[in-house]
Amino acid sequence: MDLDRAIDAFLEYIKVERNLAPNTVESYARDLAKFRRFCGTKSVEAVGDVDGRHMLEYLIHLSKKKMAVRTQARNLVTLRGLFKYLRAERVIDADPTAAVELPKVTRKLPEVLSLEEVERFLAAPDPERTLGLRDLAMLEVLYATGLRVSELCHLRSDGLNMEHGYISTMGKGRKQRLVPVGDTALQHLESYLTDARPKLDRKRSPYLFLTNRGGPMSRQGFWMMVGKYARKAGIEKSIYPHMLRHSFATHLLERGADLRAVQAMLGHADISTTQIYTHVSRAH
Repeated sequence: MDLDRAIDAFLEYIKVERNLAPNTVESYARDLAKFRRFCGTKSVEAVGDVDGRHMLEYLIHLSKKKMAVRTQARNLVTLRGLFKYLRAERVIDADPTAAVELPKVTRKLPEVLSLEEVERFLAAPDPERTLGLRDLAMLEVLYATGLRVSELCHLRSDGLNMEHGYISTMGKGRKQRLVPVGDTALQHLESYLTDARPKLDRKRSPYLFLTNRGGPMSRQGFWMMVGKYARKAGIEKSIYPHMLRHSFATHLLERGADLRAVQAMLGHADISTTQIYTHVSRAH
């Protein structure tokens, strides 16, 4: 089988059979496109012609391009997925990535806000304004639940259960999870639903958080909002939306929350991903 057909079959497999998110499939496709171009320079057209030597040369090629070690490792993980699939389908007899070790990645501790910074940040939106009320509800929910930004922006109104105090969200790998929402965030949500959302819902949108045009908030729009309120709160460090997720997890663990419970709320498949926050807590 030639490389183009093999790559197309693999991408279709992770999209349909494994039901991976569109952004994840696009990331795999970009990594494989880079590898395909490299193979073209080596006159390698068939998957059966790729061997361990080509894999090592490819990693050296990525390194020479000043690619970050973490990105090199991700590219190799993508290729391992491709050749594991091809071997399972009996397209190839041996996996050329088997003898290649992942580049060693030094795990950087995530940045978090202090409790005082969180309080200043959440006090920045003006609840007297329609958009300020929306922004405050979004920020309170993000800090109270540890949602990813994409999950927050794509929350649907029917995914919010005010009576029992939880939200239903679709995370990575299209896995649904239920996340409890604290009383303070619920109060701000109730104010938003009563006084702000009806003014924004010009298109009868199914989404919970809406822009002034009636559509769902975009990741870019939310990123700009976070930067605006960080400046207003006088916080000097560079704040990005995911920092609130990091802060949520760290502050929970500092207060004695169970690691497994935090893992479930964050939607981590592997608890080792959640354990990084115990190191942050100790560092502080």
